[in-house]
Amino acid sequence: MAKKVRSKAGSKPNNKKAKVATATKDRPDLDDDADGRVGGRKDVESEDESDPEEVLSSEDEEEDALKGGMVELEEDEGSLESDHGSDVEMGGGDDDDDDDENAEEATASLALSSGVDPSLVLPSPPSTGAYVNKQRCLVLCTRGVTSRHRHLLEDLRKLIPHMKKDSKLDDKQSPGTAVNEIAEVKSCNSALFLESRKRSDVYLWMGLTPNGPSAKFHLTNIHTMDELKLTGNTLASSRPLLSFSNEFGTKPHWKVIKQLLQTTFGTPRGHPKSQPFCDRVMNFAVVDGKVWVRNYQILESAPANAKEAREAKKAGGAPAECVEVGPRFVLDPMRIFSGSFRGQTLYQNGDFVSPNARRAEEERARGKK
Repeated sequence: MAKKVRSKAGSKPNNKKAKVATATKDRPDLDDDADGRVGGRKDVESEDESDPEEVLSSEDEEEDALKGGMVELEEDEGSLESDHGSDVEMGGGDDDDDDDENAEEATASLALSSGVDPSLVLPSPPSTGAYVNKQRCLVLCTRGVTSRHRHLLEDLRKLIPHMKKDSKLDDKQSPGTAVNEIAEVKSCNSALFLESRKRSDVYLWMGLTPNGPSAKFHLTNIHTMDELKLTGNTLASSRPLLSFSNEFGTKPHWKVIKQLLQTTFGTPRGHPKSQPFCDRVMNFAVVDGKVWVRNYQILESAPANAKEAREAKKAGGAPAECVEVGPRFVLDPMRIFSGSFRGQTLYQNGDFVSPNARRAEEERARGKK
């Protein structure tokens, strides 16, 4: 009896048996004996075997594919070598940058050895216009100042847009301690301090906080904006051009004073409280060993007719003139200290005569008469 075989669920079908069955159906000349079955099975197996020519062609295709892959790999390696070569060229650019830096360092060292400011020799980097130089100047005075001194202090605050103000200090407090503490609280790196004595003598302290240096001046020939009644008129909080005479580069103490004046009156570019243009000039001139300070407006004259406009265009712009605005005052240097409003004396003016000594001489002269 023929046994029936049941296929289990999930089992894979036997492809060879299926092929043998289809082959026997297609060829009726084969009997159901063993030889027929073997012959049919051989025929099926011969059908499963591939043609040798087809095998050779497939092997050739594989070799061609491998050769193509090797060619692509060689191309990739060549591109990598070219990229590496470009990196080497870029590395040469870095060497050029290093050479430029070395040249700049050599130029700066040569300028220092010859006594020249390196900032005047080296090219300045391009400015982005961002607020980077975050300078803040503390402006305050002591109690007992007169109305003229108070008006002068207000004029100075108008000239310094990056200033921070505070209440008046007591006369008993030493400026070396109080001003530095207030500057630290206000986040200021420079200070302008007006000290009044006997309601007639006024001294101006100017220094960098908290490490110094600092300088003390005797303030004379004071004229405020309200007293002068000048025709000049500038926009509030505009940035000034600072002009210094040639004497500021002759001696070391004048160089220190120049640096203090630049830090105090120079408005940083991009400051939130300043205007983005310059329409005035602050002039600092050394005459008779004193610093004479003037403030001018840059006034461009408008052309009256078309002919003057053409001439001004050919000349490169309209002619400009300076009109004084005020205030005006004179700074007589007394001492320069190594610290901020204190410290070792770096310079002392031997030609300076204190107001008390001058008044005593005047009284003695009147007594002799």
